Amino acid sequence: MSMLKTISFRIPSDTVESLDELAESMDRDRSHVLNEAVENYLRLNEHHIKLIKRACARGKRDFVPDAEMKKLIARMRRAK
Repeated sequence: MSMLKTISFRIPSDTVESLDELAESMDRDRSHVLNEAVENYLRLNEHHIKLIKRACARGKRDFVPDAEMKKLIARMRRAK
């Protein structure tokens, strides 16, 4: 297990109350709920980054240069 570190940050008091209510309903402490939330947030963002990178790679692969597109459009207009 990795070494634990203590951090602090400010959040609205009503959010803390909701957090504590959730922790109590789960029979967990506030730290457990916060750790779970941060881990889920990081996993979700990692997933989004992978999707963005995949889409960028696909875009580069399927990209048609401007000059080539202009030629294609010109040919299509002449074919009418």
